[in-house]
Amino acid sequence: MAGSVLTGENNSNINTCVIIPTYNNAATLAGVIKDVQAYNNDIIVVNDGSTDNTDSLLKIFPGIQLVSYAKNMGKGWALRKAFAYAIEKGYSHAITIDSDGQHFAKDLPLFFNKLKENHHAIIVGARNMNQESVPGGSSFGNKFSNFWFKAETGINCPDTQSGYRLYPLQALKNMHFFTRKYEFEIEVLVRAAWKGVDVLWVPVTVYYAPKEERVSHFRPYKDFFRISILNTLLVLIAFLYIKPRNFLRILFSKEKFKKLLNDHLFNPHHSAQLKALSVAFGIFMGIIPIWGFQLVTAIFLAILLKLNKPLVIVAANISIPPLIPLIIFLSYKMGAIWMGANATPFVFSKSITLQSIKHNLLQYIFGSITLAVVAAILFGLLTFIFLKLIEKKQLPV
Repeated sequence: MAGSVLTGENNSNINTCVIIPTYNNAATLAGVIKDVQAYNNDIIVVNDGSTDNTDSLLKIFPGIQLVSYAKNMGKGWALRKAFAYAIEKGYSHAITIDSDGQHFAKDLPLFFNKLKENHHAIIVGARNMNQESVPGGSSFGNKFSNFWFKAETGINCPDTQSGYRLYPLQALKNMHFFTRKYEFEIEVLVRAAWKGVDVLWVPVTVYYAPKEERVSHFRPYKDFFRISILNTLLVLIAFLYIKPRNFLRILFSKEKFKKLLNDHLFNPHHSAQLKALSVAFGIFMGIIPIWGFQLVTAIFLAILLKLNKPLVIVAANISIPPLIPLIIFLSYKMGAIWMGANATPFVFSKSITLQSIKHNLLQYIFGSITLAVVAAILFGLLTFIFLKLIEKKQLPV
């Protein structure tokens, strides 16, 4: 490895390469390579089955490292091949930059400076998507992607579709990816975040050529559809597995649980009313009869209603296995009020299970909704009173 001038100044243990995936961008590729060489000599170009004169053009740059194959496989596949190659060559980090001239090598120092804060983070080059030259479709797609990324990870990132990024390669080393085209840049960002990799960002300059000169291989309908399908799957995984997993990890960690309470229950930036409402909503969602979807629905609605999501999640877990028999029993008792003479007698015992519901489904449904409303009001009021007492104690005498 020739060594990066910039990383050499920052940390001798950081070996960074610049990856340039390209497909039929011979008109701009040479300029991108020359610009990058002013900052870093470790350049890996991935020729993703180009059919133009990319092969002959690359011969004038003998110092670059080349990964090449005959059939065009897509940007995601190109990046996956480049990451594997870079890891094999001993690089610890890789910066990806597009070959169409959209990004500027002069922004490379921004990534290296940000890298000083966290050597293990993915750093995204956030473009200014509000400038006039940005196509309307790109701006909409970016906002769409940012929204779902936050839903899937809880992380705010202003430009999740940017291809200008710095990756910590060791964090990706043992990950097995499934996508091969543009949606890969969503998959790698989300799954790395799930793995605990921080996602940071730096503002970068962007250039969009005039429409008549612009060369883009992004297929608006096909690629947007693929990205939508991926986001659907990632959201389901996030709500059904990742978020419950993370919650359980917090519950069984004394330090994390204490931090959760301090950050959210005692958060001075949220009103006591909002916190109480969040607890009440979580209790309600934890009891209503939508078993298997309670937590997923609670998180989704908490985002839409702008509630305190961690408090909603904690409260929604009232339906943990040890409490399920009690919830079923109380639901039947509440339902008996609505059923009158048609109510089914129900005795509380250890044998109470979800199968018990089948004896009188209507009584259970009416009762569980009633119990959810009553419990939500009760716990919401208790939370509000508790928080007000805490606030009163903290006031100076």
